[in-house]
Amino acid sequence: MRMVDIIDKKRNGQELTSPEIQFFIDGVCNQTIPDYQTSALLMATYFEDMTDQERATLTMKMMESGDRLDLSQIPGIKVDKHSTGGVGDKISIPLAAVVAATGIPVPMISGRGLGHTGGTLDKLEAIPGYQVEISEQDFIKQVAKEKLAIIGATGDIAPADKKIYALRDVTDTVDSIPLIASSIMSKKIASGTDALVIDVKTGSGAFMKTLDDSVALAKALVAIGKGVGLKCMAVISDMNQPLGYKVGNSLEIEESIDVLKGKGPEDVKELMLTLGSYMVVLGGKAADAKTARKLLEEAISSGKALDRFRAMIKAQGGDERVIDDYSLMPQAKYKIELPAKQSGVVEEIKADEVGIASMMLGGGRQKAGDQLDYSVGIELKKKVGDEVKAGESLLTIYSNRPNVDDIKDLLYQNIAIADHADKKPMIYQVIE
Repeated sequence: MRMVDIIDKKRNGQELTSPEIQFFIDGVCNQTIPDYQTSALLMATYFEDMTDQERATLTMKMMESGDRLDLSQIPGIKVDKHSTGGVGDKISIPLAAVVAATGIPVPMISGRGLGHTGGTLDKLEAIPGYQVEISEQDFIKQVAKEKLAIIGATGDIAPADKKIYALRDVTDTVDSIPLIASSIMSKKIASGTDALVIDVKTGSGAFMKTLDDSVALAKALVAIGKGVGLKCMAVISDMNQPLGYKVGNSLEIEESIDVLKGKGPEDVKELMLTLGSYMVVLGGKAADAKTARKLLEEAISSGKALDRFRAMIKAQGGDERVIDDYSLMPQAKYKIELPAKQSGVVEEIKADEVGIASMMLGGGRQKAGDQLDYSVGIELKKKVGDEVKAGESLLTIYSNRPNVDDIKDLLYQNIAIADHADKKPMIYQVIE
C-alpha cells in the first residue's frame, strides 16, 4: 500500500477503505508518512469530504492510536458534555455540578483555550490550588465518590489527532467537517463515557459562523457517536454575542458560582438547563427533558449543585472558600468603563472581537505556550436589545495596565448601537 495512491483516491472523490485509513493513521503515528503527504490527504479531504462510514472509521482509528480510559469502576451511566467553543462559555463548570447533583456521574475531560475562545481548564485554574492534572485512578475514584471531576487529558489520548491537528492549523484545513468531527469524537470516545451531549455554537464568536454549517457539523458528530455505540445528541446554540456578561478566567468562575447560587445571567442558566436536561435523560434519571429540568432546578434551589461544586474544588486541591469570597481569586488592578458614544439600542456585540480584546489584555493565548493573566477580562453591562444612553457604560474592562486605548478602539468598532435590534434565539435546533 502506498500513501500516494490513497491521496489520489481521495482527491478523485472515492471512498477510502478501513485498511487504507488504518495505514494513514499508523504512518502519522510512527512518522513513516511525511508531513507533505499527510497535508495532501487533509486538503483532498477538505475538498472531497468523507462518507459517514469513512468518518466513523477515521474517528475510531484515531481513538485507537492511543490510550482509552476504562471507567467501568464507576457505577451508573457516565455522561459528558462537549462544546465547540465560544466567548464567555463557562457552561461546563456549573453544568457538571448541577447534573452530578442528580446522581449522574460526570467525568469531564476538558481543554485549554487558544485564540479568542476560552478553555474550561484555564478558568478553573483561576481558583487557587485547583489541580487539573490528576492520575487516572484518582480521577476514577473522585467521580465514583463525588460524582464529578473536571480535568485535563490523562495518558496519551488520540495522539494521531494531535499530529494531524498541528498540520491542519498550518494548512488551512481546520474548518473541514469530517476532520473536525473525527477530532472531537476520537477524544470523547477515548475518554470512556457512555453518553455525550454536544453544544455546537453558531455565529460570529463560533467556529462555525453559519447555521447551515453548524447543523452539518452537529449531524456529523451525532452520526459518528451513534455509529460507534455512544449515546449522543447535539444542541445548536447562539454565539453571536458573548455568553453571559463576564469574559475572563476569574470573572467566569464568579459567574458560574452565581448560577449555582440561583442567580446569574438568564442566557447562561437557560443553556445550562437545556444541555443538563438532555444529560439527565441520557443518564437515565428522567424520562423526558421537562422532568429532567425540574430535577436540575431543584438541585440548584436546594443547594445540592453548589455542594457538588464545592466538593470537586476541595477534592482537586482548590480553595473552596472562593465560593463565598471571590476576592481570593486573582483580581485586576484597574476597572475601566467604556461609555456609549450615542443613545439607542445595542444592535450587535461581536463575540469573537470581545474574546480577542480579552486575549489582548492577557486573558487568552495567541499561541500555545502563552502565560495567562487570570484576573483580566471584560464585563458587559449591556447586551443585544438593551437600551443605552450616551455616556452610559457599555462594559467594564478589567486590566493590569492603565492604558487600554487599543482595547477601547477594538470594542467600539465591534459594538453597534441603532434604533432597534433583532434578538437571536439561545437555542436554534436539537439534533437527536
